[in-house]
Amino acid sequence: MSTLITEAEIAALRGAETLPALPIPVQIVSNGEFLPAPQTARQACVARRIGEIADEEARHHGVSRKQFLRSGAGMAAAFLALNEVHGNVFSVSRAETRAPDLGQARAAALSGQFVMDVHTHFLRDDLPPALRRFNNLRNLAGRQGWNPALAERPSQDADLKFENYVKEIFLDSDTRVAVLSGAPSDRPEDWFLTNQMKRDARARVNGAAGAKRLLTQSVFTPGQPGWMEEVERTIAEDQPDGWKGYTIGDNTHQDDSAHPWRLDDRRLMYPFYERVMRSGVRNIAIHKGLFPPAAASRNPRLTPFAGVEDVGRAAKDWPEINFLIYHAAYRNAPPNEAAALFEATGRMEWLSDLAEIPARYNVRNVYADVGAVFGGVVIGHPRLAAGMIGTLVQGLGLDRVLWGTDSVWYGSPQWQIEALRRLTMPDDLMRRYGLPDLGEPQGRIKNAILGLNGARIFGVEPRIAVMEDGFDALKRDYAAQGGPERHRSLHAWGYVAG
Repeated sequence: MSTLITEAEIAALRGAETLPALPIPVQIVSNGEFLPAPQTARQACVARRIGEIADEEARHHGVSRKQFLRSGAGMAAAFLALNEVHGNVFSVSRAETRAPDLGQARAAALSGQFVMDVHTHFLRDDLPPALRRFNNLRNLAGRQGWNPALAERPSQDADLKFENYVKEIFLDSDTRVAVLSGAPSDRPEDWFLTNQMKRDARARVNGAAGAKRLLTQSVFTPGQPGWMEEVERTIAEDQPDGWKGYTIGDNTHQDDSAHPWRLDDRRLMYPFYERVMRSGVRNIAIHKGLFPPAAASRNPRLTPFAGVEDVGRAAKDWPEINFLIYHAAYRNAPPNEAAALFEATGRMEWLSDLAEIPARYNVRNVYADVGAVFGGVVIGHPRLAAGMIGTLVQGLGLDRVLWGTDSVWYGSPQWQIEALRRLTMPDDLMRRYGLPDLGEPQGRIKNAILGLNGARIFGVEPRIAVMEDGFDALKRDYAAQGGPERHRSLHAWGYVAG
């Protein structure tokens, strides 16, 4: 048995929470589905510059370094440092670090932007041994005082569980609505969350809010014994807002994965599509990509199932189903190689193939979620991140690119939200590859990606979703206790190279 990251590989990694407490991660963080690359010289330089700016500005403002880094001015410092190292890819000025009122005004102006995260996770309370690869994590939320009860829970687990999920998604970020996902296994005890657990979490969140703040995807497992019976039970009892599948089968015990499958398998999958069509829930999210060359070498039989060769025909045959391709099918080659390939050719492995499906198959029902990939790429190769967003918009269409962060693995998603808001398209990439200008933080492209596209396909009305609810009252109380500027952890919860 082995996981996608093997036990030997895990032993050489360390918890992402051991990174310096900065507004953005300063090296690639893995959610456990791929091996993170070591910190690059440029990323180390970014980390150093953030620290230098923070020390200077904290003294100027008469606050602690940590207080400054948690503030809007601290977030601006992070993007300023990225620009210094990578060129002017982010819209930010030094004035934002020197005048806290500017950052506060900017944050207030953008806080009303509708943000819907279609790709979020937390782990079950009865954490099974196979998922204890995350047990190096530390519970900061309880110790920081937001919820003292959390301090009583096992410190190595709580950061990836429900309470911290609610804090980091809904209180520490501008996320208004989230979709809770999961991951299956051929072993029932090793699912991240059961379908019933997701249903219960949705009831807890929406009950507390008095509004629809959390939606759920039920996992389906083609080929496993009794899988269609579970689909029937889920439709009747759990009433999911969407579905989630892994074409590689068991992502936790990959070497033993017994049931990989293809989207265009007429015998296996088409009866499922027919059934969910009749249920009225037509969003099917599919884990694709995040399959680096090392994984392909270790598991060559799974490589065809990780790519997008099966997407086009399924989408063509089932035009009323929305196929949401998670991670935008990005293959996760070594970052420097991926950046060099893109700069030379304008292409990214598998992601560019996904973007070309609408033209090749004449379909309009293929979507890309940027979860895990955008956050991983933007901190080390922001030009590649801009190219990724531009390529997806260019190929799939503006209305078919979805916002996802794969949090809580990456801590509060606010830094990813800020990264997209500030991201610009370099002039030479627009000129060489015809990529679109990404526009203003609340312009047409970013409004669509950050929330409006997800709202449309999941049947969420943004005007209703931003109306006052119980979570707004909770967030005001949280702000009165210092809010994110006092309690945001500035940590991610996955793995980084040692």
